[in-house]
Amino acid sequence: MTVSEMRANGLFIFDTPRDTGKFVLTNHKGVEFTDQSLEGDWTLLFFGFTYCPDVCPTTMAFLAELKGSLEGTEAASTDVVMVSVDPARDTVEQLSTYVPYFHPEFLGVTGDFPDILSFARRFNAPFRKVTMEDGSYQMDHSANVVLINPKGDFHGFFRAPLDLAKMKVTLRSAQYYWSQQYD
Repeated sequence: MTVSEMRANGLFIFDTPRDTGKFVLTNHKGVEFTDQSLEGDWTLLFFGFTYCPDVCPTTMAFLAELKGSLEGTEAASTDVVMVSVDPARDTVEQLSTYVPYFHPEFLGVTGDFPDILSFARRFNAPFRKVTMEDGSYQMDHSANVVLINPKGDFHGFFRAPLDLAKMKVTLRSAQYYWSQQYD
């Protein structure tokens, strides 16, 4: 599949992958999640929050279905990480209940608000707090899924809406393309 075909299938792939820079967050197991955590495997990164009523559970279920459709080393070398855009409510404990519900291998990540904001900006993943009439709030955020290559670089992103068949074949094509160019 050509880069143009990958883009037509919803993957905006960069001509040159981008360095993600240094960062330190915390995963849902209470372990540091750093730039080095993104190295070694392909990572699908989603910015969401546990109190999300629609986009987040739908996307997490979709990513679980995608992960389940992968086989052998392909499955083993593809990680899924949800980064909370609502760190005030999404504690390590909250994420440890929410994220594994979708798949036991998925990771949830949180941190201090300034660190999450800085991290999200690296991936062009905007979000903002929206106060509701009753005084509660929701988070408005991107539904894109970020693609990180095994060197830990920002490789591109899948635009919503996501399609399982297209994403699976496009992910494979991106991996092959990267291995020919950068491996």
